[in-house]
Amino acid sequence: MPAGIPMRMTTMTTIITTDPAPLLRLLAWMSPAFPTGAYAYSHGLEWPVDRGEITDGPSLQAWIGDILRHGAGHNDAILLRRAHRAAGDFDALVAVAEMALAVCASAERRAETIGQGNAFLAAASAWQPVGLRRLADRVGDLAYPVAVGALAGAQGIAEEAACCALLQGFAANMISACVRLVPLGQSTGLAVLAALEPVIVAVAAATRTATLADLGGFGFRADLAAMHHETQYTRLFRS
Repeated sequence: MPAGIPMRMTTMTTIITTDPAPLLRLLAWMSPAFPTGAYAYSHGLEWPVDRGEITDGPSLQAWIGDILRHGAGHNDAILLRRAHRAAGDFDALVAVAEMALAVCASAERRAETIGQGNAFLAAASAWQPVGLRRLADRVGDLAYPVAVGALAGAQGIAEEAACCALLQGFAANMISACVRLVPLGQSTGLAVLAALEPVIVAVAAATRTATLADLGGFGFRADLAAMHHETQYTRLFRS
């Protein structure tokens, strides 16, 4: 370049665009406004609240954390992942759906996951879940994590995002139930949800390579709470 002529610097910007539609679908399905009837279930929490075992934010956080790590949260994450991966293999998806119903620890737990799973299928009709309807016709009822995982896989939603969203929604629903039951303030409930973020991330990570053989757990106190709730004298929730 000749002397005296200023050099012009050019900045190049690379914009990487991704299709926002899968994210929008996931946000819609996991919204509290999505009509799965989740607000009617406490996952057995009504019993320990009645006994005075859950009275504040720390006791609630400990209880939900154990369920996520060692109970239904862990199992639901595995079931969602296996259903997501089997979205294009009907026979494999049937096996996942049948196993999801077999591992329910009590009648109320089974009714909870079936109620939400069938409601999810009905509410998701706008996304034309043809494969899910065929699956429901085959197995009779759909467990909630299987319904979400299978449809997420069919709709191109990332497995990791779907898994974390399911766990987050699971925890948030239990917190919402306890905010009403204890009662707790909204600020306390949100603080518990924020504190559970590392647990949700850890459970999602721990289940990435899990198979149906890894289903199970040792959240015995939570399972007993669900069983006791079936015959509890006064109840606000269905589970």
